[in-house]
Amino acid sequence: MLHHAWQLYGRWCRWSSPFVHLLTLTVVTFGVLAPLICHRLLHSYFYLRRWHLNPMSQEFLKQNQQEGQAALHYFEKLQIPNISKTSASEPFRPLLLVTIITVQRRNDFHYVLQVASRFHHLLQQCGARCQRHHVLLCNVESDPSRHQDVRLLSSFFPMVSRDRTGEDPDPALNQFEKEKQDYVFCLEQSLLAYNPEYVLVVEDDAVPEDEIFPVLQHLLLARFSKPYLRDALYFKLYHPERLQHYVNPEPMRILEWLGLGMFLGPVLNCGYSWATGRPGLSWPIVLFFALYSMALSELVGRHYLLELRRLAPTLYNVVPVTECCTPAMLFSAPSAQRALGYLKGLHCRQGFAKDIALYSLLRTKGENAYVVEPNLVRHVGMYSSLRLNDNPKLL
Repeated sequence: MLHHAWQLYGRWCRWSSPFVHLLTLTVVTFGVLAPLICHRLLHSYFYLRRWHLNPMSQEFLKQNQQEGQAALHYFEKLQIPNISKTSASEPFRPLLLVTIITVQRRNDFHYVLQVASRFHHLLQQCGARCQRHHVLLCNVESDPSRHQDVRLLSSFFPMVSRDRTGEDPDPALNQFEKEKQDYVFCLEQSLLAYNPEYVLVVEDDAVPEDEIFPVLQHLLLARFSKPYLRDALYFKLYHPERLQHYVNPEPMRILEWLGLGMFLGPVLNCGYSWATGRPGLSWPIVLFFALYSMALSELVGRHYLLELRRLAPTLYNVVPVTECCTPAMLFSAPSAQRALGYLKGLHCRQGFAKDIALYSLLRTKGENAYVVEPNLVRHVGMYSSLRLNDNPKLL
């Protein structure tokens, strides 16, 4: 018996044994290569937070400050157009209205200038394909005249303001309810001023990605015509990268993760068989490579896999929405009207901000909503208008 066990152990531990190969691959991948390659990837489990978070946060703030200055120079050098035409004189109903909600923040980062300059540049680049796209500024600063960046932008974009100067402050109005009321005001004004087919409500620290208009063109004209998407309450164009992992209480992501393993398991087994000269598929080895690829994708970060979908608009994913965050929200005109009615009947507070309020409607009103992956905007605002923080971090 002992002799037989020793023979079995010897067979398993020979260098030509698949067990040794796969054990070595696991140790080298997860113990050496992945930690070395991924230790600076912000949204990876291998990220060395203690080493990198402070310097990377400071570098991000410095770069963002420079981008704010570049956006300021962009508009200072730009020739002032004739924007005297009102929405009534436009020949076509806009397909898409981009409404930028803005409030006065720290002057040195010029968040709203970064967002507006990027949209302006991308619309110029898009040309005739985007002639039915418009941009509207919505200034919700309590005293609109205090918002210096908006004064500059008013020469280039139409603007609406929520002027509350002279009003007695409402003691029941907390900052979360105020933010919701501002959102309702901007969405309502967008519909009244332009009557667009779609409204993209963007917060003033959500900088659009380069491919936003080609992707939106594809989504609006092709994908959103499907019955299950046509009546959605809203589409989120941003979800925080730190919340994009597979290990998450969302069934769609678990199915996606299992699908990844089922696809890569046989593929990697074929590669292994070819490299070692072994014939055909072995189901234990297929299972190993399925689990190996699933573990590696989760630990490196699903966010980085999603980035591969940027190769073409048709590769973008539209999946059921999750709770957090509203930097960029797309509404059809009918769904915007429904959302306005719902939000006016809700009172926001600490722990029930407008993003959670919108998400709660899916259950209470039987609505559906979706998120587009990967993100179509970058959230650059480390200094929040709601939560004061003198030393912000990327995580």
